[in-house]
Amino acid sequence: MSCSVALILIGFQNDYFAADGILRSVIDQAVPVDRILDSTVQVVRGAIAHGVPTIATPIFFTPTYEELLDPVGILKTVRDVGAFQAGQKGAEMVEALLPFHDQIWVVPGKRGLNAFTGTSLDELLQKHQITHIVLAGAVTSVCIDSTGRAAHEKGYRVSVLADCTCARTQFEQEFYLENVFPLYANVISAESFLESLADV
Repeated sequence: MSCSVALILIGFQNDYFAADGILRSVIDQAVPVDRILDSTVQVVRGAIAHGVPTIATPIFFTPTYEELLDPVGILKTVRDVGAFQAGQKGAEMVEALLPFHDQIWVVPGKRGLNAFTGTSLDELLQKHQITHIVLAGAVTSVCIDSTGRAAHEKGYRVSVLADCTCARTQFEQEFYLENVFPLYANVISAESFLESLADV
């Protein structure tokens, strides 16, 4: 498994996950963010230990948000509250993952919902002969879903880590895990993912 799978981390930045993150309240309703972080740290540690490429796809904007043309929805919220500005603390990788920073591949260029758009993610995965991606991060109904669908359409096998993703509400999280993701992906737990690595 480790030779063909990659762990994709989406949105693990301070504006979402830090205690003082300006968007933390958006994702702290369904499941406590700290619980998501704890599960993700375990997964990242296990993935790296087993040689699984671990890739972060952070989102950054200039102070004027000139990259966003007439944004709506969550991207409008990002602009309105001044989130994810390049060079600012809020855009940096969340502290819990910093011990692994040198072992996490960072793919810049994400400006929207889909981690493939505007980035070299697809090329990187192809270069390393990755056929299966495992998704973790925020927001379940937006960036996780958009990236998962895009990956599926590109021919990748997709898994979503149920306890390493977070939505805006408990209903939204459960709805996507039970009704949306199973249409194109496997929904798995951090524990089952780590067990699968141990079998490699």
